[in-house]
Amino acid sequence: MKPIIPVLTAAVLAFVPAIVPAQEVKEKKAASIALFNGKDLTGWHSDVPAADKNPDIKPSFIVRDGKLVSLGKPGGHLITDKVHENFKLELEYRFAKEPGNCGVLVYASTPRALYEMFPASIEVQMHHTNAGDFWCIAENIEVPDMEKRRPKGKNQKWGGNQGDSRRILNLTDGSEKPVGEWNKMVIECQGNELKVWVNGDFVNHGTNCTKSKGQIALQAEGVEVEFKGLMLTPLKVEAGKEKK
Repeated sequence: MKPIIPVLTAAVLAFVPAIVPAQEVKEKKAASIALFNGKDLTGWHSDVPAADKNPDIKPSFIVRDGKLVSLGKPGGHLITDKVHENFKLELEYRFAKEPGNCGVLVYASTPRALYEMFPASIEVQMHHTNAGDFWCIAENIEVPDMEKRRPKGKNQKWGGNQGDSRRILNLTDGSEKPVGEWNKMVIECQGNELKVWVNGDFVNHGTNCTKSKGQIALQAEGVEVEFKGLMLTPLKVEAGKEKK
């Protein structure tokens, strides 16, 4: 009779590779966090300056048909309760009715740090035709070709305060879809480094940010914008990108 143990061992070993990848995929999926539950704004709080004098003012952010909606007015921000660092944020957005302005703020901290409206942060712009621009808000970040991509006027300096040159132009044109269609934005924050993709195009890359962690915020800035997805995946810190 031929020995059966080697045969069984070989069969088991042949089966193991099929199991391990599935476990790894499951673990990666489990690491992702839904910032929006599709039902309500649990995990978020709003900061709308106009509500200081009128607590009964119409809300700037609502949930409608499973989507998070920025109504655009009154102006303000919807901010995560938690602070986040070293993450990939994936979301979809669209201007449902008309083109306009909006943005995702990362590294957010002090409320109303600029113009008594905007929290200290780096804004990833969603303004129609300008998606992926950076705006520095009481913080700062650097990119290659600063003279070209961050133009400044006479006596202006690069920075995040009132009067500074705060806008950093993105790297592409035509990355956005027509108004009414969904755009996908991916934002990676690793330490003091920030990368952005719009519909698969790599549109911006900043380094040496003055922050390495903070809250995430969405804007109400004039027009209605719908959001869905809002999935956050923790990232491992790469060598040389530790906190400063």
